[in-house]
Amino acid sequence: MPQVHRGRHTAHIEGDFVVFLIGMHVNRPWRIHRWWPVFRSMFGMVKDLREHPEKGALCTYFALISGVGPTVVQYWRSFEQLEAFARKTDDPHLPSWRRYNQRVLKSGDVGIWHETYLVKDGQYETVYANMGRIGLARAGELKPVQAKGHTAGRRLGRTAEDDCPAGTRPGDGAPS
Repeated sequence: MPQVHRGRHTAHIEGDFVVFLIGMHVNRPWRIHRWWPVFRSMFGMVKDLREHPEKGALCTYFALISGVGPTVVQYWRSFEQLEAFARKTDDPHLPSWRRYNQRVLKSGDVGIWHETYLVKDGQYETVYANMGRIGLARAGELKPVQAKGHTAGRRLGRTAEDDCPAGTRPGDGAPS
C-alpha cells in the first residue's frame, strides 16, 4: 500500500508535459480470444516503459474506467518522446498496434481509444487530501498545498488568496 501523505498537497512539475490515456473496451466479452491479447499487450508496454525511463514516460499506471474498461494513464516529458515510442519498430507498441489492425479491428470485438493532452508549464491544478502519490504527484513532485495556494484558482494563478471569502478557505470545512 502506498504511503499516505496526511493533509492537503499539490503536484509540481517543471516545464511542459503530456498526459496520455489509452484503453480498450470489450464489445463482445465472450470472444476472449480477440480481447485477451489486446489486454495483455498493455502490460508489456507498461513494463517496457517502467524499465526504460530514458524513453520519456514519467509515470505510467493502470486504471479501470467504469463503463469503458481497462485504461493506462501516462505522463510523458514530451509529445516527441511519446510519438517515438508509438512508432519505433523495436518498441512494443507498434507490433501490438499492427496485430490489432490485422486480427481484431474489422471484427469490432474490441475497441481501443486514446487521448493526448499537451499541458503547458503551469497550466494545470491538482489537490490531494490524505492520499498516496498518484497521477501528476507521482510523475512530478508532491508539495504541501500552501506552496501553490489553498484554492484551485490560486494554484492556477487566477485569483489572489484573499479572494476566498472568510470561512470558505479549505480547511474551514469548505471544498477546494
